[in-house]
Amino acid sequence: MKFLLAALIWSFALVAPVFAADAAFRQWLDELWPAAQKLGVSRQTFDAATRDLEPDLSLPDLIVPGRPEAPGKGQPEFVRTPAEYLSEGTLTRLTAQGRKLAGEHRAALAGIEQRFGVPPTILLAIWGRETNFGGYRLPHNAIRVLATQAYLGRRKDSFRQEFLLALKMLDEGQVRLADMRSSWAGAMGLTQFIPSDYYRYAVDFDGDGRRDIWNSVPDALASAARQLVDKGWQKGLPWGFEVRAPQTVDCTVAEPTSTLPVAEWVKRGFVPAFGRKLTAAELAADASLFLPAGPYGPAFLTLKNYYVIKEYNFADLYVLFVGNLADRINGGGPFEMAWGKIEQLPSEQVAAMQRRMTELGLYQDKIDGKAGMKTRVALGAYQKANGLKVDCWPTMAVVRHMQSKPGPAQ
Repeated sequence: MKFLLAALIWSFALVAPVFAADAAFRQWLDELWPAAQKLGVSRQTFDAATRDLEPDLSLPDLIVPGRPEAPGKGQPEFVRTPAEYLSEGTLTRLTAQGRKLAGEHRAALAGIEQRFGVPPTILLAIWGRETNFGGYRLPHNAIRVLATQAYLGRRKDSFRQEFLLALKMLDEGQVRLADMRSSWAGAMGLTQFIPSDYYRYAVDFDGDGRRDIWNSVPDALASAARQLVDKGWQKGLPWGFEVRAPQTVDCTVAEPTSTLPVAEWVKRGFVPAFGRKLTAAELAADASLFLPAGPYGPAFLTLKNYYVIKEYNFADLYVLFVGNLADRINGGGPFEMAWGKIEQLPSEQVAAMQRRMTELGLYQDKIDGKAGMKTRVALGAYQKANGLKVDCWPTMAVVRHMQSKPGPAQ
């Protein structure tokens, strides 16, 4: 009997905070009504969207009271090796689909390029990467996602505004509630727009009076093009291209601020892959070196448009995937140099490395567990300072070396 009573008390202790959290969430929603009303949202729309709404505690990047803080979501761009992320099978399949869709939407794509100056292949590649050309069903309800992230997420203020704008989209009839499917971060439509981007960039390109990024391919791709142009897309220039790097390449210069005209990179021994002939405009353009796998894979010279695409998704492998897929749709193929076998460290080990390099004064960016360009360049500086092989690639061997050498900066 005592055991049963104890079990009941324990069960109540586990369940009670959930009810309390739900009540607090309901109160928080009700307190948002004046802000929604100020945006022009009707009471009817507000009530319909929030009725029976509960937070989705399965989402990543939440800080839930009473629950140990979980690490941030592991984006595939940061937890897979470049060879895994740029899967040959996936790229081959998407290339075939992209070429077919290029023919089906030829007129719309030509009109979009004429108006915005963004090549059809880039837009098709973004569509393919984001939602598998519309074949991927987004897993979440956007209203629930945005409300949850605004209530419990790490970036409450920005998600609060996105949630309110999503309500405004519903009230204006831009989309039905049932069609508001999204990613875990609230991005919607064929080319993945959050609500604020929808209001900044969405275009009614098919002329039906609606900016329909969910069902209209012309609207979705024109909206993506408008966003790229707003971020600084340079007409007539590529995102970048593969090069054969010299054997003596210093991986610590492979970062965005180390720029030179392409012609100067070529003088220094960086030869365009496949014998590519560069135009005068390409030779004059500034570029930086990108070594996504250090010396263990292809090298690239990246131009301004590379970083414009990166504004769409702030991950280098994402941009490389989109750029290569666009090139393939245009008749290209795999990279000239194959990917080597490399180790991909777990995010907690990368974060430990970032903390140590911060202590040593080598790294001044976020501790996020992502081995991006800045982390790899800082690692190269550490390797130089400690007489290690300089390859700018994070491994457990380097982590152990850092752990074995506590103390001030070397």
